[in-house]
Amino acid sequence: MDKFTISDGILHTVPDDIKMALTSHPAVVPHWNKLTPIQRNEWICWVTLVKKAETRAEHLQRMVEDLSDGKRKPCCWPGCPHRRPNAQKWFK
Repeated sequence: MDKFTISDGILHTVPDDIKMALTSHPAVVPHWNKLTPIQRNEWICWVTLVKKAETRAEHLQRMVEDLSDGKRKPCCWPGCPHRRPNAQKWFK
């Protein structure tokens, strides 16, 4: 599993479950690494910001499918709130 390099986002590091999802689908890893750091950041935040484990699992599955289809960011996602100073009040 460690034979793949998984690049981080601009603000977020890649959590273990995303690393596992990516390395379980080796064809997706090059797509992930070709994304810009901001795009990777958007995927990481989109997966990790949900509250329920079931929803997170669904996001992981959809992330792999969307990356396989060549998509570069989550659909209908307004963007990582951690990058906007006025949204900081909502996060610890």
